[in-house]
Amino acid sequence: MAAVTAAAGLLVSLTTTGHAVPVPSDPVARVPSAIGSISSGWNIPWGLSWLPDGSALINERDSFQVFRLTRSGVKTKVGTVPNTVNTKPESGLRSITVSPNWSRDHFIYVYHATTQGNRIARMTYDGSRLSGYKTLVTGIKKGGKNGGRIKFGPDGYLYATTGDAWTPGDAQDRNSLNGKILRMTTDGKPAPGNPFGNLVYSYGHRNPQGITWDAQGRLWETEIGEKAYDEVNLIRPGTNYGWPICEGACSVAGMTNPKHQWRPAEGVPSGLTYAHGALYVAALRGQRLWRIPVTGTTVGTPVAFYTHTYGRMRLAERVPGQNKLWITTDRAGKNADRVLQAELS
Repeated sequence: MAAVTAAAGLLVSLTTTGHAVPVPSDPVARVPSAIGSISSGWNIPWGLSWLPDGSALINERDSFQVFRLTRSGVKTKVGTVPNTVNTKPESGLRSITVSPNWSRDHFIYVYHATTQGNRIARMTYDGSRLSGYKTLVTGIKKGGKNGGRIKFGPDGYLYATTGDAWTPGDAQDRNSLNGKILRMTTDGKPAPGNPFGNLVYSYGHRNPQGITWDAQGRLWETEIGEKAYDEVNLIRPGTNYGWPICEGACSVAGMTNPKHQWRPAEGVPSGLTYAHGALYVAALRGQRLWRIPVTGTTVGTPVAFYTHTYGRMRLAERVPGQNKLWITTDRAGKNADRVLQAELS
């Protein structure tokens, strides 16, 4: 693995497969401060991924539409993902991610529901519109507790979170794609080095929602529990995170405990990002942004920001090259959701 530190120490690129994906480093600790609206008129903006020019592709869950949003707030529809269905609950177009080689291949990847189940597919975005459609992964059951976050890791492979889809036992079945974090090539094949020789990277998850990597390339995850606890986990390959045997920390042999857990009233965590030595967690039921300091593999005391000010928060993503976060609201009402921008100072 090669590591290259960018000027001013703001980004680190970790490369193992010829793909370089920026990972934010943490030269100075910062905390959220001023916050304001970048864009309004959204309907459940569920996924966000950055383009090389600094704009973002954002998808709406229920309309299946994808938009480009510039940093100045200009919003343009670029297309709709075909074959998507919205059978309640927890369905529709879950998330989107841009290829780390987009300047060359123009690929984007989507996770969405179909009549047969959830799937991961690839499309082409030429800078103006979406076209083409290629199915990469099928066989993911749909239903409640769907997971559905996809992101490229610093190793150049595509990671996806899947929920147990109301079949808790599948989370412990390493041959099932549900209740897992998956890791794959850009063609949807098992990535080299996967612990079980298939797509499964980790297992024992109920409803994994957010994933991000810290400055050392460690993978972190947020997970919605059933009734007792929601979790933040440090993900290692081949590791069992306990569901449905454990919810939150437990003493069962072979199960890995979360690094932090909340009661649902404060949590129900979704989007996750890393910046300046801390994890930032968007909370749905908790209606707040959590900042969790990280030192190595240890987390500090979480601190909440903007509590009950903007409603349910679905996403938190660091703006590349800037000390800012973009945060999306969730289910504020028809076309009432917003993209917010928070300063880190």
